[in-house]
Amino acid sequence: MVSPAARQRRKQSRPQELLAAALELFVEKGFAATRTEEVAARAGVSKGTLYLYYPSKQDLFKAVVRECLVAQIHEAAALSAQHQGPVAELLGQVLQAWWQRVGQSTAGGIAKIMVAEARNFPELAAFYTEEVILPIQALLVGLIERGVARGEFRPVPVEATVHVLIGPILHMILYQHSFAACACGGPTIEPAAVLEVQLDLMLRGLLAPAVAGPT
Repeated sequence: MVSPAARQRRKQSRPQELLAAALELFVEKGFAATRTEEVAARAGVSKGTLYLYYPSKQDLFKAVVRECLVAQIHEAAALSAQHQGPVAELLGQVLQAWWQRVGQSTAGGIAKIMVAEARNFPELAAFYTEEVILPIQALLVGLIERGVARGEFRPVPVEATVHVLIGPILHMILYQHSFAACACGGPTIEPAAVLEVQLDLMLRGLLAPAVAGPT
């Protein structure tokens, strides 16, 4: 017989179990093709129990995004606020952490879902833009502007630079969850090596001449 304490612990962990099951299925099948009863079955609960926590599939997807991505953005923002050293060092830490915690995990598949299905689900696209895309943009804009203001970075077109920073990581995530997942014989991408080269090229390009020193 299950003790009351064990039942309470299971009840407390149930939202996380549902989100984990939902993430797996969304990444495997996409948003449109995933059914809520499949999520409930994978989490080992009834469909009615799922709806107690997440009344709709849209609510469930939003909760997955907040758990997997928004929390990481908040963590990066907190790290940025506390950092006292060079901005170039901080920028490298932020990009490395995003790849390690999102790019290398199942959560990276959320980006592929949004690229593939945003047009068919404009409400989710607006939600994702508001809670993921714009905060990431604002965080990176703030870091570059901080580096320029401190004389560490040379003046650059800030928003364009942000897109250049994001591009390679987004490309690797999308490739990993599409062509690489099919084993179709495409080029091999070594994410650690690509990220190292990206950071080297970007940070060397951003540094003001007095900071960079002789080439």
